[in-house]
Amino acid sequence: MDPRVEQFMAQLIAKNPNENEFHQAVQEVAESLIPFIEENPKYKHAKVLERIAEPERVILFRVPWLDDKGEIQINKGYRLEMNSAIGPYKGGLRFHPTVNLSILKFLAFEQVLKNSLTTLPMGGGKGGSDFDPKGKSDNEVMRFCQSFMTELCKHIGANTDVPAGDIGVGGREIGYMFGQYKRIRNEFVGVLTGKGIQYGGSLIRPEATGYGAVYFAEEMMKTRGESFKGKTVAVSGSGNVAQYAIEKATQLGGKCVTLSDSAGFIHDPNGIDAEKLAYIMELKNVKRGRIKEYADKYGCEYYEGKRPWGIKCDVALPSATQNEINEEDAKTLVANGCFVVSEGANMPSTPEAVEVYIKNKILYGPGKAANAGGVAVSGLEMSQNSLRLSWTREEVDQRLHQIMKDIHATCEKYGKDSEGFINYVNGANIGGFVKVAEAMLAQGAV
Repeated sequence: MDPRVEQFMAQLIAKNPNENEFHQAVQEVAESLIPFIEENPKYKHAKVLERIAEPERVILFRVPWLDDKGEIQINKGYRLEMNSAIGPYKGGLRFHPTVNLSILKFLAFEQVLKNSLTTLPMGGGKGGSDFDPKGKSDNEVMRFCQSFMTELCKHIGANTDVPAGDIGVGGREIGYMFGQYKRIRNEFVGVLTGKGIQYGGSLIRPEATGYGAVYFAEEMMKTRGESFKGKTVAVSGSGNVAQYAIEKATQLGGKCVTLSDSAGFIHDPNGIDAEKLAYIMELKNVKRGRIKEYADKYGCEYYEGKRPWGIKCDVALPSATQNEINEEDAKTLVANGCFVVSEGANMPSTPEAVEVYIKNKILYGPGKAANAGGVAVSGLEMSQNSLRLSWTREEVDQRLHQIMKDIHATCEKYGKDSEGFINYVNGANIGGFVKVAEAMLAQGAV
């Protein structure tokens, strides 16, 4: 490791002990940025990276709620307001038992750079709770969301902080929280994104992250004269991101052969077509069932407790969760001929896996670039709410496609080396940083 990065990380770890996910996210960015900052002393003297790595505000609160047995349950609620140099804080809420300060700091830190890359005026934030919506009734989820928003509403607003959904927070949860915000504040404003289309949501928002990851992969492939046509695609996850990644990759001529959930993965060598995808959407979004049921219905292989990275593919779209591809998985992907990895999830590849991608010069789109489509359409939803307008599906999709092309162009600008290889990690980190850093310098020591 570069001694300058080592020194920076030692200071950060001392200030933020036992926050491994946060350390991992910052180190990955620091390795790209510190050499760049050394060449641009104005960022060094103003300690911009040190400031970006420190949240502007951390809000931690108690969330008591009543379950269906009449018993009181207590969860932790969080909102991390990381950076507002270029716009209101913007980032998802995650409801999952693993939620802690380290995970939220990693996500908020990544969000700052990701939001900057979209070219839209959005700062970075993240939040959530260790509440698990799985296995809870609609009434329990509603009571939790109302209690959560009763506290959160004091800290957010359309021009201050605009949360969205993330793992465990879909249309149902956003609806319950929006209803409670409106009830308490007596105002109908775009304070949350990912809303239902009937009350201020944007078309294409559910599709945006999955579509965006595919659009980004398409742009990367164009640099080598390739396309999705005839390519075998491995996808992990089976939620919203994975579902729409499959839809768009299939539309572009790819054959998607895997899906997974926390219990295991399925391999369908015939490809997941529109009819099978409709079954998955019903299974996961309505019945909230397990992916194994797909294997039972369509007679394909199910691998319990495993991830799909051993399956031969040309393109990998990791769309489940952080650190789902380790060094061995990455080596297997490369050995099996995979030449494109476009991340639909946040930080799904470990640092060792990323090293394997770059060493083998495969097309690797890191999450902060490849999955920025979700927050980009959240930004477009904010614009529509401010204008009291609703754009058509085609308009939003067109804007999303253009944003992903622009993000790719930024990564190319800052990531291309002297031999013509595009290091998308460097490109995304430096491209995202420059806009935030310039705004912070212009605003003084804030």
